Amino acid sequence: MYPALSIYQALADRIDQTLWVGGIGGMEEALVTRENIPYRSIPAAGLHGVGLRSIPGNTHKLFQGIAASRRILREFKPDAILFTGGYVAVPMALAARGIPQFLFVPDIEPGMALKVLSHFAAKVALTVSDSLNYFKVDARFVVTGYPLRAGLKKLDRANALRQMNCTADRPVILVTGGSKGAHLLNTAILDNLPALLAEYQVIHLTGTLDYPEIQTVAAGLPADLSARYHVYPYLHEEMSAAFSCADLAICRAGASTLGELPYFNVPAILVPYPFAWRYQKINADFLVRNRAARMIENEKLSVELIPALHELFAGKGQNRAQMYLMMRNLEYVSVGAADYLAKLVLELADAHQAKQEGRQ
Repeated sequence: MYPALSIYQALADRIDQTLWVGGIGGMEEALVTRENIPYRSIPAAGLHGVGLRSIPGNTHKLFQGIAASRRILREFKPDAILFTGGYVAVPMALAARGIPQFLFVPDIEPGMALKVLSHFAAKVALTVSDSLNYFKVDARFVVTGYPLRAGLKKLDRANALRQMNCTADRPVILVTGGSKGAHLLNTAILDNLPALLAEYQVIHLTGTLDYPEIQTVAAGLPADLSARYHVYPYLHEEMSAAFSCADLAICRAGASTLGELPYFNVPAILVPYPFAWRYQKINADFLVRNRAARMIENEKLSVELIPALHELFAGKGQNRAQMYLMMRNLEYVSVGAADYLAKLVLELADAHQAKQEGRQ
């Protein structure tokens, strides 16, 4: 949802009306309404990769979603529709024939829903050129980079350290698994917590589910270690400070890592989520191939984490300083992408509006 939110933020001053459509019970609703964006929900469910028992019910939801989408389209009458992926977009795409559709592909490898949506789209935007290998490319395709949220800004490191209650005498490790968190990442940090805090400061974004347990662990640490451990369920505006003071990130490899890590020049240990087909693995491969990150398999993290950190900060072999330089070389992936994408969406909407006015 963050790519769509980033493009919306870049468009906000240039459009009269917007409507965000998501799935019923979707996690994006709270984040979208927090930005005061009008929101509607529709029934939706995936058909690819689900069990046979789920197919009848999910197919029924798809048709319900198409009907709900048609009602929304009759009421709202959009000049363009922006999709950033997921099965929730499929019913709207099927209902919106005749309305220009703009598709942004966040991950390097598109999922099945994105491949379906690409056939309906008037324009298809990709984060990096590697994604071209997964489509039958034509004039509709363009490489734009990954759009960053408007609130993410580089800060002076001293100011960022102060905001995050960190000091300049020890490296800062940022651990994040997204708004819900990543349980295995959290477990690996707890398994290695005394060894980590003996050498590093840790900003740990646990997600909401594991936060109470980890907060209890943090409260029981000795005072000297507790001062180096900064635990939060999630950060919003403070993410700029967290990224700006981090010497290294430990995180999953969702699409946002393709834009946020290069923008802030933060090297990373990436731990792809193994149950999301292979999208995160392909994203991680891109950063590893560019020597800006190291990848550790999900089940090996607890054992390999401390040795990997020691090697990266020791200055031997592939080290953190080299990864920092290579990550900085990838900064182009995110700079200006949101404005560029907003411009393309607006061009599509303007052309449709002019066409409609010409028919009147």
